[in-house]
Amino acid sequence: QVQLVESGGGLVQAGGSLRLSCTASGSIFSINIMGWYRQAPGKQREFVAHLKSGGNPLYADSVKGRFTVARDNAKNTGYLQMNSLIAEDTAVYYCNALVRTTAGATITSWGQGTQVTVSS
Repeated sequence: QVQLVESGGGLVQAGGSLRLSCTASGSIFSINIMGWYRQAPGKQREFVAHLKSGGNPLYADSVKGRFTVARDNAKNTGYLQMNSLIAEDTAVYYCNALVRTTAGATITSWGQGTQVTVSS
């Protein structure tokens, strides 16, 4: 019903920046929350940041001050600007959205993930 497609991952040196994008498509009435999670090798998936519709952003302590989450509601697209990257940010980053569908259901959708590798 709802698909999320991420882009923008890659290899970057420590101290560098990347911007991830996530575009939602399908039977979307509204997107309540758009956010990002990440999973490093051998670790559980963890929350990174999210932005509620009309609300303030929320960040994990580990990225606060370095990452910025944003969204363009007209384009059903979310962004994660990552600055001052460190090796510990290396992970697969997943977009996540809480979506109200045109059928009236509320569902959670995940993207396929995009690899971010920070070299030290």
